[in-house]
Amino acid sequence: MAWLIWLVIFVILVGIEAATMLLTTIWFAGGAIVALVLAVLGAGGYAQVAAFFVVSCLLLCFTRPLALRYVNRNTVKTNAEGLIGKTARVTSEVNNDLATGTAVVSGQEWTARSADGSVIPRGTMVRIEEIRGVRLMVSILKEDN
Repeated sequence: MAWLIWLVIFVILVGIEAATMLLTTIWFAGGAIVALVLAVLGAGGYAQVAAFFVVSCLLLCFTRPLALRYVNRNTVKTNAEGLIGKTARVTSEVNNDLATGTAVVSGQEWTARSADGSVIPRGTMVRIEEIRGVRLMVSILKEDN
C-alpha cells in the first residue's frame, strides 16, 4: 500500500510543477519515484523516506542550477535590470551632496544620483550605469564628435 501513497505524492508534485513551471517540486517528484520503486521492491518505510529525501536533495543541489541555466536562457530582464545601459534625461539637477536629482527614462521619473559624484545639470542626457535600490546611478553621456 505504500507504493500507492508515493504514487499520489508523485502525481501531486508533478501537477504542482506543471501548474507553476518554477522548477521547485520536480526534484521532489524524482525522489518520490525512487521511493515508489523501493516500495514496490519491498523496502521498509524508513528506507523509502530516506531515499526520498536523499534523492530529492541530490537532484535539487546538482541538477537545478544546470536546469535553470538552460530553461531561463531567454528570460527577459526585470524593468530595473533592463534600464542599465539606457539613456535618460535629467529633469532636476543631480547633486549627491544635496541628495537631489531626478531623471526620466521610458516615460518614468526616477531618483537619480551621479555615479562619479559630479553635479549634473537639468536637461543633460545621461547613461544609466546601475541601479541601487530605487535610485538610478548615472553618468553624463559622452557625445561622439
